Amino acid sequence: MDWTSLLSGKRLGLENYHERKHERTYFQRDYDRLVFSSPFRRLQNKTQVFPLPGSIFVHNRLTHSLEVSCVGRSLGDHVGKVLAQEYPSASLNFPEIGSIVSAACLAHDMGNPPFGHSGERAIQAYFRDGNGKELRGKVEAEGGRWDDFLHFEGNANTLRLLTHQFIGRRKGGFALTYCTLASIVKYPYPSTITTNGKLGFFQSEEETYHRIAVELGITDEGGGRFARYPLVYLVEAADDICYQLMDIEDAHKLRILGDEETIELLLAFFEGERLEHTKGVMRMVGDMNERIAYLRSGIVGMLVDACAEVFMENEADIRGGRFEGSLIQRITPTLRQAYAACSDRAYKKIYCAKEVLDVELAGYHIFSQLIDILTEAVTKPEHAYSKLLLQRIPEQYDVHATDTYGRLQCVLDYISGMTDVYALDLYRKITGMSLPAV
Repeated sequence: MDWTSLLSGKRLGLENYHERKHERTYFQRDYDRLVFSSPFRRLQNKTQVFPLPGSIFVHNRLTHSLEVSCVGRSLGDHVGKVLAQEYPSASLNFPEIGSIVSAACLAHDMGNPPFGHSGERAIQAYFRDGNGKELRGKVEAEGGRWDDFLHFEGNANTLRLLTHQFIGRRKGGFALTYCTLASIVKYPYPSTITTNGKLGFFQSEEETYHRIAVELGITDEGGGRFARYPLVYLVEAADDICYQLMDIEDAHKLRILGDEETIELLLAFFEGERLEHTKGVMRMVGDMNERIAYLRSGIVGMLVDACAEVFMENEADIRGGRFEGSLIQRITPTLRQAYAACSDRAYKKIYCAKEVLDVELAGYHIFSQLIDILTEAVTKPEHAYSKLLLQRIPEQYDVHATDTYGRLQCVLDYISGMTDVYALDLYRKITGMSLPAV
């Protein structure tokens, strides 16, 4: 893979359209286009890990995405400057890597359904164990890819959301640059060859991703699998840095983790003179939340530098498609061990906390019911109740798709775009739990 083609400014859906001159670059406009979109705004009412705030504010999908975008910009700027020194060609878009990565980070969770990861699991379970499994024969007989539903994944759904031409929308979806789109696809292969339940694109977007890969010169590894686009590693690193640290910080605010336990976890990232300096500053700060925030900010800075360094040390292997794993797995031993300790504590005390499990259970039940009812409607549209319910689905979704695969995708497009509150409200209404006054 070569940086000359990897950093193309071409836009999906506008390949033959001559755009007027802008002061902002193609990649900066990707960022702005995402910020002002409805799907991005809806992230403010989607669960990240903990329940949406009551008296204590914790991260939701929107705040998480904004923070990941900030970290991604720092990573991209750092890498871009070093690359510009190593490959001093004025024609290369190295100064724009920060903009590309920050835009991709902004969009990386836009395809995730509400209620955290329980939404994904509820969709998968419906088609694996629920009433949805009865549709497998019909989907496959019509040429549809059943594994797309068994392994439904928010990352692949993000690519669909950003590129699919929904009814009444323009060709190319958001019409983002090929670079930004490629930076989002963490798992560049279809559901049919996944080994970890992850995938990068559904059958409906496979041709689109192939077009992106050809334009950017992404290595085709054969069998439907592609090498990762290099900037994916920076997007992934930004997400890894943020979710792990912010989950610890949120758990402290909710008193799932105590003061001493949290301080101990975070101080483990520091060593030598920097550790002594950090302890000295903390002695001057009395507010515990401010102490935690100070530690977190210092750790983010160290992890950004460490991940950027790993990227540059392995830049040739990354471009060659030979790099395995993630950047965070290759950072210095002290940082890696401290990060692993946070991850271990999160799985033992945070992700199994009552507050988190309550969201998982509620989301699982609500999602299962909504999928079942809406699937019944799109697969049996001639029924009287179905006709009423289909009027509830926005016109942009193709409820009358010619094949079963397309109709099921319509249901998942609609449901995954919901906020937690909207999903709960719709569930109450169509199950009769919240009937209007007569």
